Amino acid sequence: MEDGEKPMIAYTIRRLLMLIPVLIGMSIITFSIVHAIPGGPAQAILGERATPEAIAQLNEKMGLNDPLTIQYFRYVGNLLQGDFGTSLKTGRPIVEEMGPYLAATFELAFFAMAFAIFFGVNLGILSAWRHNSVIDYTGMIIALVGVSMPIFWLGLMEQWIFAQELGWLPSNGRIDPRMGFESITNFYFLDALLRGDFVALQEVLSHLLLPAIALGTIPLAIIARMTRSSMLEVMGSDYIRTARAKGVSEGIVVYKHALKNAFIPIVTVFGLQMGMLLGGAVLTETIFSWPGVGRYLYDAINARDYPVIQSGILVVATIFVLINLIVDLLYAYIDPRIHYGKE
Repeated sequence: MEDGEKPMIAYTIRRLLMLIPVLIGMSIITFSIVHAIPGGPAQAILGERATPEAIAQLNEKMGLNDPLTIQYFRYVGNLLQGDFGTSLKTGRPIVEEMGPYLAATFELAFFAMAFAIFFGVNLGILSAWRHNSVIDYTGMIIALVGVSMPIFWLGLMEQWIFAQELGWLPSNGRIDPRMGFESITNFYFLDALLRGDFVALQEVLSHLLLPAIALGTIPLAIIARMTRSSMLEVMGSDYIRTARAKGVSEGIVVYKHALKNAFIPIVTVFGLQMGMLLGGAVLTETIFSWPGVGRYLYDAINARDYPVIQSGILVVATIFVLINLIVDLLYAYIDPRIHYGKE
C-alpha cells in the first residue's frame, strides 16, 4: 500500500464511523415523529367503521400497545440483524418489498442527474466563456426560469404537450405492461441492455425521458449557475492567460485547464443534488405514476405503516450521507493538493 493511500483510508474509516451517531439520531427522530402522526395503522387497515375492540386487538397483535421505548429498541435490534421489519399493510418483509421501488428511484435519479450535469455544466461554461454577452444573459435567464419552475407544473405541462397533444411519449409508468417485460435486477434500463432487447430499451427510455427532465430541471439550473460562478473565478487566473499566450486552443483552455480547477464546488453541488433527487422525487413519481421509493413512502404514511416509514427514511438518509462521503473523497482525486491527513 502506498503512503498516500493510508490517510485516505483512515479518513474514510473515520467518516464511516461518524455514520453511527448520525443514523442513531435519525432513527430516534423518525421513530418519534412517525408515532406522533394522528391515527394509527390499525385504524387505517380496518377502515373508519372499525370497532374499538377490533382496533385494540389488531394493535396488540402488531405490538403497538407496548411502550414506545420497547418498540424502539425492538426495532433497532431487528435492524442490527439486517431485518427492516414487516409491512403492517401488506405483511411482506420490507427488505424484499422496498428493493424494486428503490431501484426505480435510483434509475430515475441517475438519468435526471445525467441530464442536469450535461446541460448544466455546458450552459455554465458557455455563459462564463461569453461573459456579459447575449449568450451569458440568455443562459442565466434559462437557469433562473429552471430553478423557479415548480416540478408539478412542469411535469403536468410535459404530459399535456408531449403525451396528450403530440403523442410522442408515454405519460406514466416505467414500461408498457403489455410487453410482458420481466426484470432481473429491477433496473429496467440495465435489464434491457443485458438482454440485448433494443425494443424494450427504447420503451424504457421513452418512459424515462419526461420524468427525468422534470426532476432534473432544478438541479440543471443550480449546476449551471455554480459552474458559471466557478469558471468566472478561474478564467481570470494567471495560468489561464499563460496557456492562451502559448497558443493553446480555447477549447483545451476551457475544458482541460479551467474546468478542472473549477470543479470542486461543482462536484459538491452534484453530491447534494443527487441526494435531494433520491429523497425528494415524490412529486415527480406521483405525477408520472413512477413506482419509486417516494411513492412507496407516501403510501406508507397514508396507511400509517410505521415500519416502512422508519426503514425507508433511514435508507434514504444513509444513501444521502454516503453520497456526500463519496464527494469528499473525489476532492482529492480532482485536486491533488488536497490531502486527508490528520484533522
